[in-house]
Amino acid sequence: MSIGKWIGGFLGFMTAGPLGALAGYALGSLFDQLLGSFNEGNEYIGSGSGSRYDSSYRETYGNTQQVNMGDRNSFLFSILVLASYIIRADQKVMHSEMEMMRQFLRQNFGYGAVTQGEQILKRLFDQQKQMGDAAYRNVVIQSCQQISMHLPYEQCLQMLSFLAQVARADGVVDPREVNALREVARALGLNVKEVDSMLNLSDGGTNLEAAYKVLEISPNATDEEVRKAYRKLALKHHPDRVATLGEDVKRAAEKKFKEINAAKDLIYKARGL
Repeated sequence: MSIGKWIGGFLGFMTAGPLGALAGYALGSLFDQLLGSFNEGNEYIGSGSGSRYDSSYRETYGNTQQVNMGDRNSFLFSILVLASYIIRADQKVMHSEMEMMRQFLRQNFGYGAVTQGEQILKRLFDQQKQMGDAAYRNVVIQSCQQISMHLPYEQCLQMLSFLAQVARADGVVDPREVNALREVARALGLNVKEVDSMLNLSDGGTNLEAAYKVLEISPNATDEEVRKAYRKLALKHHPDRVATLGEDVKRAAEKKFKEINAAKDLIYKARGL
Protein backbone atom coordinates (compact mmCIF):
# COMPACT_ATOMS: atom_id res chain seq x y z
CA MET A 1 0.00 0.00 0.00
CA SER A 2 1.54 3.30 -1.07
CA ILE A 3 1.49 6.07 1.51
CA GLY A 4 0.21 8.27 -1.28
CA LYS A 5 -3.07 6.37 -1.08
CA TRP A 6 -3.72 7.17 2.57
CA ILE A 7 -1.95 10.40 3.36
CA GLY A 8 -4.65 12.50 1.74
CA GLY A 9 -7.14 11.38 4.33
CA PHE A 10 -5.59 13.63 6.94
CA LEU A 11 -6.08 16.80 4.94
CA GLY A 12 -9.25 17.64 6.85
CA PHE A 13 -7.40 19.46 9.63
CA MET A 14 -3.76 19.24 8.60
CA THR A 15 -3.70 21.57 5.61
CA ALA A 16 -2.95 24.45 7.96
CA GLY A 17 -1.05 25.11 11.16
CA PRO A 18 2.20 23.47 12.27
CA LEU A 19 1.16 20.00 11.11
CA GLY A 20 0.41 21.32 7.65
CA ALA A 21 3.84 22.94 7.52
CA LEU A 22 5.57 19.73 8.59
CA ALA A 23 3.51 17.69 6.14
CA GLY A 24 4.40 20.06 3.32
CA TYR A 25 8.09 19.65 4.07
CA ALA A 26 8.01 15.91 4.73
CA LEU A 27 5.92 15.03 1.69
CA GLY A 28 7.19 17.65 -0.72
CA SER A 29 5.59 17.50 -4.15
CA LEU A 30 3.42 14.55 -3.10
CA PHE A 31 1.67 16.76 -0.56
CA ASP A 32 1.13 19.51 -3.16
CA GLN A 33 -0.39 16.97 -5.57
CA LEU A 34 -2.66 15.58 -2.90
CA LEU A 35 -3.73 19.03 -1.77
CA GLY A 36 -4.62 19.88 -5.36
CA SER A 37 -6.63 16.67 -5.66
CA PHE A 38 -8.35 17.46 -2.38
CA ASN A 39 -9.38 20.89 -3.60
CA GLU A 40 -10.68 19.40 -6.85
CA GLY A 41 -12.68 16.72 -5.04
CA ASN A 42 -10.68 13.86 -6.55
CA GLU A 43 -11.78 10.45 -5.24
CA TYR A 44 -8.12 9.61 -4.66
CA ILE A 45 -8.22 11.74 -1.55
CA GLY A 46 -10.92 10.64 0.73
CA SER A 47 -12.00 9.89 4.23
CA GLY A 48 -15.38 8.64 3.16
CA SER A 49 -16.61 5.25 2.01
CA GLY A 50 -15.88 5.96 -1.66
CA SER A 51 -12.16 6.63 -1.46
CA ARG A 52 -9.70 4.16 -2.91
CA TYR A 53 -7.81 3.71 0.33
CA ASP A 54 -11.04 3.18 2.20
CA SER A 55 -12.00 0.42 -0.24
CA SER A 56 -8.60 -1.23 0.03
CA TYR A 57 -8.69 -1.06 3.81
CA ARG A 58 -12.12 -2.66 3.93
CA GLU A 59 -10.99 -5.42 1.56
CA THR A 60 -8.31 -6.25 4.12
CA TYR A 61 -10.20 -5.80 7.38
CA GLY A 62 -13.83 -6.14 6.36
CA ASN A 63 -16.73 -3.83 7.03
CA THR A 64 -17.69 -4.91 10.53
CA GLN A 65 -17.56 -1.39 11.92
CA GLN A 66 -17.67 2.21 10.79
CA VAL A 67 -14.09 3.37 10.25
CA ASN A 68 -13.51 7.13 10.19
CA MET A 69 -10.74 7.28 7.62
CA GLY A 70 -10.07 10.97 8.19
CA ASP A 71 -9.44 10.44 11.91
CA ARG A 72 -7.51 7.24 11.20
CA ASN A 73 -5.11 8.85 8.77
CA SER A 74 -4.73 11.97 10.89
CA PHE A 75 -3.90 9.71 13.83
CA LEU A 76 -1.31 7.74 11.87
CA PHE A 77 0.47 10.72 10.33
CA SER A 78 0.51 12.48 13.70
CA ILE A 79 2.34 9.47 15.13
CA LEU A 80 5.06 9.84 12.48
CA VAL A 81 5.52 13.49 13.44
CA LEU A 82 5.60 12.86 17.18
CA ALA A 83 7.79 9.76 16.80
CA SER A 84 10.39 11.87 14.98
CA TYR A 85 10.63 14.00 18.13
CA ILE A 86 10.72 11.11 20.62
CA ILE A 87 13.28 9.11 18.65
CA ARG A 88 15.77 11.99 18.55
CA ALA A 89 15.14 13.17 22.10
CA ASP A 90 18.39 11.50 23.20
CA GLN A 91 20.22 12.86 20.12
CA LYS A 92 20.45 9.37 18.62
CA VAL A 93 18.43 7.41 16.08
CA MET A 94 18.63 3.80 17.19
CA HIS A 95 18.16 0.86 14.83
CA SER A 96 15.68 -0.70 17.27
CA GLU A 97 13.55 2.44 17.27
CA MET A 98 13.47 2.58 13.48
CA GLU A 99 12.61 -1.12 13.37
CA MET A 100 9.66 -0.38 15.66
CA MET A 101 8.51 2.25 13.16
CA ARG A 102 8.93 -0.19 10.27
CA GLN A 103 6.79 -2.69 12.13
CA PHE A 104 4.18 0.01 12.70
CA LEU A 105 4.10 0.90 9.00
CA ARG A 106 3.91 -2.74 7.90
CA GLN A 107 1.02 -3.46 10.26
CA ASN A 108 -0.98 -0.40 9.24
CA PHE A 109 -0.17 0.06 5.56
CA GLY A 110 1.64 -3.02 4.32
CA TYR A 111 5.17 -3.64 3.15
CA GLY A 112 4.97 -1.10 0.33
CA ALA A 113 4.64 1.77 2.78
CA VAL A 114 7.76 1.02 4.84
CA THR A 115 10.24 2.73 2.50
CA GLN A 116 8.05 5.80 2.06
CA GLY A 117 7.40 6.02 5.78
CA GLU A 118 11.12 5.90 6.48
CA GLN A 119 11.69 8.66 3.93
CA ILE A 120 9.11 10.83 5.67
CA LEU A 121 10.76 10.23 9.05
CA LYS A 122 14.20 11.02 7.64
CA ARG A 123 12.91 14.27 6.20
CA LEU A 124 11.42 15.12 9.58
CA PHE A 125 14.79 14.34 11.20
CA ASP A 126 16.46 16.64 8.64
CA GLN A 127 13.94 19.37 9.40
CA GLN A 128 14.71 19.04 13.11
CA LYS A 129 18.43 19.44 12.43
CA GLN A 130 17.86 22.47 10.20
CA MET A 131 15.50 24.18 12.63
CA GLY A 132 17.43 23.28 15.77
CA ASP A 133 16.09 21.24 18.66
CA ALA A 134 14.38 24.14 20.48
CA ALA A 135 12.53 25.41 17.42
CA TYR A 136 11.46 21.91 16.37
CA ARG A 137 10.25 21.23 19.90
CA ASN A 138 8.03 24.30 19.71
CA VAL A 139 6.55 23.11 16.41
CA VAL A 140 5.90 19.65 17.87
CA ILE A 141 4.20 21.11 20.95
CA GLN A 142 2.02 23.31 18.75
CA SER A 143 1.25 20.25 16.61
CA CYS A 144 0.16 18.36 19.74
CA GLN A 145 -2.18 21.19 20.62
CA GLN A 146 -3.59 21.08 17.09
CA ILE A 147 -4.04 17.31 17.36
CA SER A 148 -5.80 17.58 20.74
CA MET A 149 -8.36 19.96 19.30
CA HIS A 150 -9.41 17.47 16.63
CA LEU A 151 -8.82 13.95 17.96
CA PRO A 152 -10.63 12.53 21.01
CA TYR A 153 -8.85 12.01 24.32
CA GLU A 154 -8.84 8.22 23.92
CA GLN A 155 -7.13 8.44 20.53
CA CYS A 156 -4.47 10.77 21.95
CA LEU A 157 -3.98 8.26 24.77
CA GLN A 158 -3.48 5.43 22.28
CA MET A 159 -0.98 7.63 20.45
CA LEU A 160 0.97 8.11 23.68
CA SER A 161 0.97 4.34 24.19
CA PHE A 162 2.63 3.79 20.84
CA LEU A 163 5.19 6.55 21.45
CA ALA A 164 6.10 4.87 24.74
CA GLN A 165 6.72 1.64 22.81
CA VAL A 166 9.11 3.53 20.53
CA ALA A 167 10.97 4.93 23.55
CA ARG A 168 11.27 1.41 25.03
CA ALA A 169 12.38 -0.19 21.77
CA ASP A 170 16.11 -0.16 22.54
CA GLY A 171 15.61 -1.56 26.04
CA VAL A 172 16.73 1.66 27.73
CA VAL A 173 14.47 4.67 28.24
CA ASP A 174 16.69 7.74 28.38
CA PRO A 175 15.56 10.49 30.82
CA ARG A 176 15.43 12.87 27.84
CA GLU A 177 12.94 10.54 26.16
CA VAL A 178 10.83 10.50 29.31
CA ASN A 179 10.86 14.30 29.41
CA ALA A 180 9.90 14.45 25.74
CA LEU A 181 7.02 12.03 26.33
CA ARG A 182 5.80 14.16 29.23
CA GLU A 183 5.97 17.30 27.12
CA VAL A 184 3.94 15.61 24.41
CA ALA A 185 1.44 14.25 26.94
CA ARG A 186 0.84 17.68 28.47
CA ALA A 187 0.44 19.30 25.06
CA LEU A 188 -2.05 16.59 24.05
CA GLY A 189 -4.08 17.37 27.18
CA LEU A 190 -3.13 14.12 28.91
CA ASN A 191 -1.97 13.51 32.48
CA VAL A 192 1.79 13.08 32.86
CA LYS A 193 1.09 10.06 35.11
CA GLU A 194 -0.08 8.31 31.97
CA VAL A 195 3.49 8.43 30.64
CA ASP A 196 4.77 6.30 33.54
CA SER A 197 1.78 4.02 33.13
CA MET A 198 2.51 3.40 29.44
CA LEU A 199 6.26 2.97 30.02
CA ASN A 200 5.62 0.22 32.58
CA LEU A 201 3.00 -1.76 30.66
CA SER A 202 5.32 -4.53 29.50
CA ASP A 203 6.51 -5.22 33.07
CA GLY A 204 3.23 -4.66 34.88
CA GLY A 205 2.19 -8.31 34.77
CA THR A 206 5.33 -9.59 36.50
CA ASN A 207 6.70 -6.70 38.53
CA LEU A 208 4.59 -5.38 41.40
CA GLU A 209 6.23 -1.94 41.46
CA ALA A 210 5.59 -1.56 37.74
CA ALA A 211 2.01 -2.79 38.19
CA TYR A 212 1.23 0.07 40.57
CA LYS A 213 2.69 2.53 38.08
CA VAL A 214 0.49 1.07 35.36
CA LEU A 215 -2.58 1.70 37.52
CA GLU A 216 -1.22 5.19 38.32
CA ILE A 217 -1.42 4.68 42.09
CA SER A 218 0.89 4.31 45.08
CA PRO A 219 1.59 0.92 46.71
CA ASN A 220 0.10 2.52 49.83
CA ALA A 221 -3.30 2.92 48.17
CA THR A 222 -6.26 1.28 49.87
CA ASP A 223 -7.98 -1.72 48.31
CA GLU A 224 -10.90 0.50 47.33
CA GLU A 225 -8.53 2.99 45.70
CA VAL A 226 -6.97 0.13 43.75
CA ARG A 227 -10.37 -1.01 42.49
CA LYS A 228 -11.36 2.54 41.62
CA ALA A 229 -8.08 3.16 39.76
CA TYR A 230 -8.52 -0.03 37.73
CA ARG A 231 -12.12 0.81 36.80
CA LYS A 232 -11.05 4.29 35.68
CA LEU A 233 -8.16 2.91 33.64
CA ALA A 234 -10.26 0.16 32.07
CA LEU A 235 -12.86 2.69 31.01
CA LYS A 236 -10.52 5.13 29.28
CA HIS A 237 -8.37 2.41 27.66
CA HIS A 238 -11.16 0.17 26.43
CA PRO A 239 -10.42 -0.89 22.82
CA ASP A 240 -13.90 0.10 21.64
CA ARG A 241 -12.96 3.73 22.25
CA VAL A 242 -10.54 3.66 19.30
CA ALA A 243 -12.56 1.28 17.11
CA THR A 244 -13.25 3.98 14.50
CA LEU A 245 -9.51 4.14 13.73
CA GLY A 246 -9.56 0.61 12.29
CA GLU A 247 -8.98 -2.99 13.26
CA ASP A 248 -5.20 -2.72 13.44
CA VAL A 249 -5.30 0.20 15.88
CA LYS A 250 -8.01 -1.57 17.86
CA ARG A 251 -5.83 -4.69 18.10
CA ALA A 252 -2.99 -2.58 19.51
CA ALA A 253 -5.45 -1.19 22.07
CA GLU A 254 -6.57 -4.73 22.95
CA LYS A 255 -2.95 -5.73 23.64
CA LYS A 256 -2.56 -2.71 25.89
CA PHE A 257 -5.84 -3.56 27.65
CA LYS A 258 -4.59 -7.10 28.38
CA GLU A 259 -1.39 -5.68 29.87
CA ILE A 260 -3.44 -3.37 32.11
CA ASN A 261 -5.47 -6.37 33.27
CA ALA A 262 -2.30 -8.35 33.93
CA ALA A 263 -1.01 -5.53 36.16
CA LYS A 264 -4.35 -5.42 37.97
CA ASP A 265 -4.32 -9.20 38.49
CA LEU A 266 -0.80 -9.06 39.96
CA ILE A 267 -1.85 -6.40 42.47
CA TYR A 268 -5.06 -8.22 43.34
CA LYS A 269 -3.13 -11.44 43.92
CA ALA A 270 -0.58 -9.70 46.13
CA ARG A 271 -3.40 -8.21 48.21
CA GLY A 272 -5.56 -11.31 48.27
CA LEU A 273 -8.43 -9.55 46.51
